[in-house]
Amino acid sequence: MIDSSTELYGVFGNPVSHSLGPLMHNAAFAAKGINAVYLSFMIKNIKKGIESIRELGIKGVSITIPFKQSVIPFLDEIDKFAGEIGAVNTVVNNNGMLTGFNTDSYGAIEPLKQRLSIEKKRVCIIGAGGAARAVAFGIKKEKGMVFIGNRSEPRGKILAEQTAGRFIGLENISEIDPDIIINTTPVGMIPDVNKSPVPADLFKKHMTVMDIVYNPLRTKFIKDAEAAGCAVVDGLSMFINQGAAQFELFTGHRAPVKLMRRRVEDYINENQS
Repeated sequence: MIDSSTELYGVFGNPVSHSLGPLMHNAAFAAKGINAVYLSFMIKNIKKGIESIRELGIKGVSITIPFKQSVIPFLDEIDKFAGEIGAVNTVVNNNGMLTGFNTDSYGAIEPLKQRLSIEKKRVCIIGAGGAARAVAFGIKKEKGMVFIGNRSEPRGKILAEQTAGRFIGLENISEIDPDIIINTTPVGMIPDVNKSPVPADLFKKHMTVMDIVYNPLRTKFIKDAEAAGCAVVDGLSMFINQGAAQFELFTGHRAPVKLMRRRVEDYINENQS
């Protein structure tokens, strides 16, 4: 029941209507008996959005496209690793003190580590935005070899340099024969489900392929990789892991990870059938 004691959390983004963050977090609040609600907010001006956190007493927010980098100047503190990444996906309000964190890196790296050792692997990251930065710095931390594939060469080269990696044009990815390919762009997200950031013939059987897009659960990128015999990690794995880390930062409670995944997975399956 929502009452005067209900704590408010949310996600700031533009667009944001596709986000399943409310479904995941509200299921976790209910499971833990926490009097809180998590809502979606489409933000046009991130500075004003951050001001609203203090004004409305919002306890914490998730930050998504396109604000993961532009939000930083408006926060009071930045977690050290988030500062290194240069991107924030989580803001916690502690009595008016707003601190930025990045759980995207953990969300992406953890499911990969469960499958293989990242050390010395050639990892091609498609994209150079906020999510790509989180993934790239996570790969660097695990001593993987970072390659950035991006349409914009200047932006891609900057991220490659910052992670001791190498920039490579999207059309040249096959030349490095990557061990791991990770899509960090929104290409393939609903409604553009027939699109992929790379051609299907790029994938080889020895590769591990990960998408951060989770709606649809099986993107064209993932389907093409499966058809080539690759090991795949769907976007829901990253989404749930980063969300669980957010939940723990928000509440101090251990996240009900399996329940969070089951709730989101059921919803996606119901709405894609």
